[in-house]
Amino acid sequence: MTQPRVLIAGTQSGVGKTTLATGLMAAMNKKGYKVQPYKVGPDYIDPGFHTVATGRISRNLDSWMISEEYLTELFLNNSKAADISIIEGVMGLFDGHRKEQGKGSSADVAKILSTPVILIIDAKKLAQSGAAIAYGYQNYDSELNLAGVILNRVGSESHYQMIKEPIEELGISVLGYIPNQAELHLPERHLVLVPTAETTSLANYIDDLAGIILEYLDLDQLYKLAKEAEELELVERSLFLEQQSDVDIKLAVARDEAFNFYYEDNLDLLKDRGVTLEYFSPVNDEELPVDIDGFYIGGGFPESFLQELSANETMRSSIKEAIEAGLPTYAECGGLMYLTERVINFDDESYEMVGVVPGTTMMQDSLQAMGYVRGKAEQENILLAKGEEIKGHEFHYSQLSESPNEQTAAYSLTGGKGEDGRLEGFVKDNLLASYLHLHFASNPAVIDNFIEECKKFKERRHQ
Repeated sequence: MTQPRVLIAGTQSGVGKTTLATGLMAAMNKKGYKVQPYKVGPDYIDPGFHTVATGRISRNLDSWMISEEYLTELFLNNSKAADISIIEGVMGLFDGHRKEQGKGSSADVAKILSTPVILIIDAKKLAQSGAAIAYGYQNYDSELNLAGVILNRVGSESHYQMIKEPIEELGISVLGYIPNQAELHLPERHLVLVPTAETTSLANYIDDLAGIILEYLDLDQLYKLAKEAEELELVERSLFLEQQSDVDIKLAVARDEAFNFYYEDNLDLLKDRGVTLEYFSPVNDEELPVDIDGFYIGGGFPESFLQELSANETMRSSIKEAIEAGLPTYAECGGLMYLTERVINFDDESYEMVGVVPGTTMMQDSLQAMGYVRGKAEQENILLAKGEEIKGHEFHYSQLSESPNEQTAAYSLTGGKGEDGRLEGFVKDNLLASYLHLHFASNPAVIDNFIEECKKFKERRHQ
């Protein structure tokens, strides 16, 4: 069965891609469609907006970290119950990994998933030149299906017609426009969009945005183009099990306003293998859930909740005691920060944290790491054997006072910001804490390795 789908791309960053993609999702939802949202690339912020707009959890599609076969399986696994899938692209349409021929770009994902592309063009200060832009994007890659265009920041109806007509002469549908005066902006922090957990007025904002979309864009034509997508075939099911596993493991997962950066597929893959996920809040709960066999704490913005996290002494003690007792623990980025001895915020104020990772986390005014990296395990750990490799992504504004050393470092990294071979992360016993964000589908062995360590801990706990 063909899955209706489109990918919303931009000519470049800053053309309103996230705003319009979120609005389209909300507007289609208002029209009664079950919309499955997606985001291209390693992004945790935008999927939160998608989830609010549709009522369905948004997923990441990353063709640099994940093989084409796995990417297709992940897409089909989540889109099968939807009427339409809407994928928000990343940066400009063809912008991807600079050393790997655009791998990870929106265009790459669109080709792998045989998805029609809707291109957003910033029409401000443009006239007939809009057609030249559309022509260039249409012909740059003959394998890509550029099916439609949306014009943003249009000055008037006559301005719209001036740009629309020559674009449609190229055989590209123009789905409508957004007036220049319709100024709607999502709030930002650290050069990224603020997470939905901190945006209390988001529902009203998205409702207003959907109203503008419904007024100015042709959503019937959008759905028609989505239905023209080619049928996707899955050669074999590899990531998800054919039958439910009988693994009897309970994994504590930190999820609240401070820690909410997770690839949802990571959690799905754990659940698919029979793992019970026990969500809890390091900010609001008093201690870890009882009778757990492992602990997973992702990223987020703990620096915005340092006072609350530090004041929750019973939770910090509970986590420290559990980790020191051997609880298999995997921490990413914000989770790593929380597990250090203390965090110093942007105002040079110090807050005590859990204290199982040596040293202090210090917030910096500039970005300390960003980009795709390959990590080679420096020590055997709960996810990987020594020497095994994993793909991941870095993005953080903090740095650690204690530099990793050869005896305790989790990985040596290649790519990203910094010298190749640099050491990163911390390993001790059953603890792995790192700035690296991992998509488990990049190396599915990490799922089984983590589960196996949790099983061993459970057996010891019941002896």
